[in-house]
Amino acid sequence: MRTAIVGTGHRAQLFTEGLAKRDAYEVVALCDPNSVRMAFHNRMLLAAGRRTAHLWPPARYDEMLRVERVELVVVTSVDATHDRYIEAALRAGVRVICEKPMTTDAVKAQSILDTVRETGGSLSVAYNYRFNPVHRRVRQLLAEGAIGRVHSVHFEWMLDVSHGADYFRRWHRDKSNSGGLMVHKASHHFDLVNWWLGAEPQTVYARGQLAFYGPGHEHGYARDYVRAHGSSDAADDPFALQLADNATMRDLYLDAEGEDGYYRDRNVFAPGVSIEDDMAVLVSYDTGATMTYHLTAYSPTEGYRVMFNGSGGRLELNVEESTFTSITLRPLWSEPIDHTVEHDHEGHGGADPRVLAALLDGEETEGAEVADARQAALALVTGLAANRSFETGLPVRTADILRL
Repeated sequence: MRTAIVGTGHRAQLFTEGLAKRDAYEVVALCDPNSVRMAFHNRMLLAAGRRTAHLWPPARYDEMLRVERVELVVVTSVDATHDRYIEAALRAGVRVICEKPMTTDAVKAQSILDTVRETGGSLSVAYNYRFNPVHRRVRQLLAEGAIGRVHSVHFEWMLDVSHGADYFRRWHRDKSNSGGLMVHKASHHFDLVNWWLGAEPQTVYARGQLAFYGPGHEHGYARDYVRAHGSSDAADDPFALQLADNATMRDLYLDAEGEDGYYRDRNVFAPGVSIEDDMAVLVSYDTGATMTYHLTAYSPTEGYRVMFNGSGGRLELNVEESTFTSITLRPLWSEPIDHTVEHDHEGHGGADPRVLAALLDGEETEGAEVADARQAALALVTGLAANRSFETGLPVRTADILRL
């Protein structure tokens, strides 16, 4: 299958490596505004014993689809640009795999949904968390009725001051690029809850703030520099990313700056941050269940806790990244039961290779399925409604955001 990869940043490596390992695919084209990054991916293809791909600028994307006779497009570009590549490919009769989120705002999301319906084309969105064995076990327990009818969910996600800070160093810090963490990051979690409960969100109320990152805070962590590379003020800053110290980061970003001026190592406390770092959300679902959700992007630890309350008891998932995981069932009038399963702490808990197998090989994973356009929109709509609620201070109906 003749394949093009659009967007050759860090996340695209997963797909370049995965495609290069599969004889059924050939990466014939790379599309990115930066030739240095495309050259990095071509070196990956050569290292895997595959032929290099032709390089195309985004302005010639439609021509690329035609000239290269592309059959599959993998979209891993900046989130706000996904719609342009998805829709053109679908109209050209090309299958599309898109990295999450599908897009960043309601207008673009509706346009993608409409294009899928009009063309009857194939769009899959890589919500890899469905393929984590831990998450599959939670879904199995809920589907089996382990706690009866689920009435409420509490979901707390903590990004630490390494991973969390990274969203404030790079293009994600601009909400027009990423949709903010409610869209870029939390859509993972909203998709999980939809999938776990077999439910669709109906109403969203949310409050969000930029409490920690960005300028003007009195916590005393801020240093006076624009970007870390070459700055003496950043030399011992624990929030600074030193691109020169990492070969991949140096090749993909530091050495590529001359072409597009993109700085991957911006000061997380400098002006220009338009996304939130502390967000609280209340969601009601068509099953009658509710969810309280909180995302903190400046935590001392990395992980998440999800608690399900049902008519027959409580199910608790507790994950501290790369340290421990526990799944505990607490039936009414009975002792707790441990349902913890082993999983790989690398590659999103072993989810990355499994989602690639599903997307590229059609391999079925028990209890998991690839998200289609409608499911991706259902994951997205909670975050879009939350963003609107941030602005208005009012509850938002998901039906007022997207026609699903």
